[in-house]
Amino acid sequence: MMPLTMAQAGVENRIKRIGGKDEVRRFLEKLGFVVGSDVTVISENNGNVIVSIKDSRVAISREMANKIMI
Repeated sequence: MMPLTMAQAGVENRIKRIGGKDEVRRFLEKLGFVVGSDVTVISENNGNVIVSIKDSRVAISREMANKIMI
């Protein structure tokens, strides 16, 4: 397992665990980040990432991406 920030761009990964406080996990869940979902990093800029999840593109901060384990 590794954090989403370490994923290669263009490679599809499956979410294995989401850490953080309940508030953070609920926020990520509303964006579509749930255990078992496939996520692909589209681009990375200073640790912040743009990902493709459930046919949507979402930009998340480095702190949020570090809580998502793939």
